[in-house]
Amino acid sequence: MQFDDKDISRLLAAVKFASEKHKFQKRKDKQGSPYINHPIKVAELIWNKGEVRDIDVIIAALLHDTVEDTDTSIEEIKKLFGDKVALYVSEVTDDKKLQKEERKKLQIKHSPNISHGAKQVKFGDKISNISDIAESPPCNWDFDRRRQYLEWSNNVVKGLRGSNDKLEAIFDDCLTKSEIFLDNEYKNTK
Repeated sequence: MQFDDKDISRLLAAVKFASEKHKFQKRKDKQGSPYINHPIKVAELIWNKGEVRDIDVIIAALLHDTVEDTDTSIEEIKKLFGDKVALYVSEVTDDKKLQKEERKKLQIKHSPNISHGAKQVKFGDKISNISDIAESPPCNWDFDRRRQYLEWSNNVVKGLRGSNDKLEAIFDDCLTKSEIFLDNEYKNTK
């Protein structure tokens, strides 16, 4: 599939927008990595590994945390990037007014029912997060919390299955490697 100038302009606008929105945010890892690395990694992963060629899905991947984690609104996304991108972003956005446990339950419940494009974004997000949780976790996350995150992510992904065989295989491989990594880390602390 070929992309025209308008597509590339929208993609670059999304990179710029996400970079500006996340500019003061850091990941919770020990290094305090720039937050923008995460949405870029998600977009790159679903493009290169998942072979997703829908420009709206790639743009949504770049923007997937802006509404949840910044002062961005769905209306703003819709105005700047269109209805489809806004739909995908809204479908992968947690309602921060809810308690954390409720948000986690809703992700499991809703994952089978989100659009195909949103499933691609969610797959990329989960792959990125589980690899980070094992190898570069948030500073205050102990072994049990990291294991619980892997288990919960797997439950969310059950609802995404059937949407992209390549991303499924990558998730499964990443989950297995993360579990082995954590098991070895646990054994070394005993």
